[in-house]
Amino acid sequence: MTPSVGRIVHYVSYGTPGGEYASQCRAAIVTGVPKYLVAEPMDGCPNGTDGEWIASLAVPNPTGAFFNENVPQDENEHSGGTWHWPERTD
Repeated sequence: MTPSVGRIVHYVSYGTPGGEYASQCRAAIVTGVPKYLVAEPMDGCPNGTDGEWIASLAVPNPTGAFFNENVPQDENEHSGGTWHWPERTD
């Protein structure tokens, strides 16, 4: 799938270094999809090259909101600071 403005994805929070708060998925809204990738080794390639996507996100959560640009997609590891598509339940 291709990310586009307004789509809902899951953002994975980092959690805290001391473990007080664990990393977890949060709903996020795609607010932008840049034309080009910004991280090596694909810096400057069109966004989506070889399935590599970055997106800008708005992440509402119980204590406020988080806004971030150039968040990488991670469908496998779901590492902190990345986004992935929600699992289908239908």
